Amino acid sequence: MRSPIIAGNWKMNRGTPDEVKEMLKKFIPQVKGIDLVDIVICAPFTALQTLIEITKKTGIKAGAQNMYFEEKGAFTGEISPNFLKDFGVEYVILGHSERRDIFKESDELINKKLKKALYMDLKPIVCIGEHLNERESGKTKGVIEYQMNETFKDLNIEEMKKTVIAYEPIWAIGTGKTATPEQAEEIHVFIRDLLSQKYDKETADSVRIQYGGSIKPSNAKDLFNKENIDGGLVGGASLQADSLTQIIKAAENTIK
Repeated sequence: MRSPIIAGNWKMNRGTPDEVKEMLKKFIPQVKGIDLVDIVICAPFTALQTLIEITKKTGIKAGAQNMYFEEKGAFTGEISPNFLKDFGVEYVILGHSERRDIFKESDELINKKLKKALYMDLKPIVCIGEHLNERESGKTKGVIEYQMNETFKDLNIEEMKKTVIAYEPIWAIGTGKTATPEQAEEIHVFIRDLLSQKYDKETADSVRIQYGGSIKPSNAKDLFNKENIDGGLVGGASLQADSLTQIIKAAENTIK
């Protein structure tokens, strides 16, 4: 059985030690005892040390929001996977739509980052998803299949099993729009079918596929009740302890 994974993506919204402490002071007691759901907080680089120190004995895992595919060198402004490992980071988000759209990251670049993350024993959360015009023109599955082929190119079975996929319809990120549970489940099933074709059914059934498009306490239960949705990559709702806790408990309730 796949255990749900809820990853809060703070983006560039909480980055100072005081902001981290304020949120976690409320959050940690609320999720105490929840051990059937993997809880990850993906914070800005400036917040990672404080996050890791505070959550060390809680079961909450720290994640970075990006990394480079080289371990060291003249890459001004980038972050080395070595630095993340030394900090105690366990997860890293790769290929988020904001990285793809704003910073023009290609599938080829994301593939290099993914391979390096796996080599460094970091757990990647890899994002894929379509724009609104692509959905409205019936191109969603073609876009998803292309991204799957290119982003996960040359991964073997064991590497694929260590990777979390986040399906994030780009038109539903930060817009207030959300894919219906049925729309989300359809694409999650499609992704799992692609994995089965490329690898085998056992591999496809073991890979966790999150939903990442404006998850809120009000829609989390209906999304997580779908068979192929294994938790969520949570944006705005992860900034507040109460809303993130409600989403985590919605995931927990689906496996009881």
